[in-house]
Amino acid sequence: MRGQQHTKLDGQVVRPSLVILDDPQTRESARSPTQTKYRMELLNGDVLGMAGPGEKIAAFLTCTKMYDGDLADQVLDLDKNPEWQGECTKMVYAFPANTKLWDEYAQVRASSLRAGRGIKDATAFYRQHREEMDTGARVAWPARFNKDELSPIQHAMNLKLRDEEAFRAEYQNEPAAEQMAENVLTPDDVAGRFNGRRRGEVPLACSTTTMFVDVHDKVLFYSVVAWQENFTGFVVDYGTFPNQKRPWFTLDNATRTLGRAFPGTGTDAAIQAGLEQLVGEYLGREWPRTGGGVLRIEKCLVDMGYKPGLVAAVKHKVGGATMVLSKGVGIRAGARPISTYRRHPGEVYGHNWYLPNVRGTQEFPHVAVDVNWWKTFVHARLSIAPGDPSALTLFGKSADEHRLFAEHVAGSETWTLTHGHGRDVQEWKLRPTRPDNHWLDCLVGCAVAASMCGVALEGMDKKVVKDRGSRRLRLSDLQKGRRG
Repeated sequence: MRGQQHTKLDGQVVRPSLVILDDPQTRESARSPTQTKYRMELLNGDVLGMAGPGEKIAAFLTCTKMYDGDLADQVLDLDKNPEWQGECTKMVYAFPANTKLWDEYAQVRASSLRAGRGIKDATAFYRQHREEMDTGARVAWPARFNKDELSPIQHAMNLKLRDEEAFRAEYQNEPAAEQMAENVLTPDDVAGRFNGRRRGEVPLACSTTTMFVDVHDKVLFYSVVAWQENFTGFVVDYGTFPNQKRPWFTLDNATRTLGRAFPGTGTDAAIQAGLEQLVGEYLGREWPRTGGGVLRIEKCLVDMGYKPGLVAAVKHKVGGATMVLSKGVGIRAGARPISTYRRHPGEVYGHNWYLPNVRGTQEFPHVAVDVNWWKTFVHARLSIAPGDPSALTLFGKSADEHRLFAEHVAGSETWTLTHGHGRDVQEWKLRPTRPDNHWLDCLVGCAVAASMCGVALEGMDKKVVKDRGSRRLRLSDLQKGRRG
């Protein structure tokens, strides 16, 4: 839309003076605060910026609210966007007063539909009681009803009975707020948890810094978190390799890819080269602490689910003892928790993670993680008020710089509370639109790495459970290379 213009026969250049926009949002974008913000910027920037110097432009937008806070809701809110002069219309401005008769109508309608008679019986009932059933009703369009209906209010009530939530959104412009538990985070909640610190700055009270890398064909996602001993956490860095250098993108539409960063290589070689460069650089980096001193990354977990052999090769080449291969396991309520697993010689057990003995198998040494438990744990840290023990906050001084990160962390997955083996489990899954969730995986990995380093909540067991051999494994066995 940018730069639209037309040159007339006499050479005069004219720009648009009116633009008409027809419902400029999808259901997916309406659910996403990040996409909604991006589209609002297009409207207020690109669209309204098409007028030439010294000229004004008019815009007319037709829209339907789908969710609280979506683009339509914002445009129609005179407090948020008075320039748009939004006006919200409804199908029904006043509903009938006699709710008892309409309840009876609903029963007759349902029976008539089940009998294969359409709404014939319901219409007969309405015809008999119409005067009483219409009392108090006021509609916007008196002529809007179907051939098998008698009035616009009957038509509206049929739509309402079919799906009340859809009726409120599509016909009343009053979308119902999504029902959410009190402890369910929103992307706005996460983006607003900035702590004012510089990117890369480690608070003085932190003693442990961990990293996680999520591996994909096109891009590597990573995050780095500094921790106090009580699991108070500070996200000091996150990003992608290669750096996308734009505020909004998805894995699918990433333009700066590993293949472009390492031309002439195949997919696997590009992933390995990217991992070597990213891991090597970050493990060799010193992270300055507020007030003096530095920390290094103590434990770096790398997702092995996609390319385990390739990740293992990177560990041997540049990762050393600091880098650990990681494998997520979604343990449901119906399955036994890790704490009840039968111990075998050579295995190491921590808090909802363990190092299996892979000797004699086709697997590479790795840490197996109960991702359901740890995703719940990370969301709990992000729900605690900043300043309280075990809260997790983000670097920076603005929520805007964390919008995409927040979408990954709080806008990508939902959970269902289930029960089994005497415990409640929040089972996590991607939303139906399958959005990116990679930085959520990175935060989870950083928290697990911290637990492997001995970071724990008050009351959380810091000990590493012994195997069925003769000696107890100490934390130091997992912390080779840790500072004194």
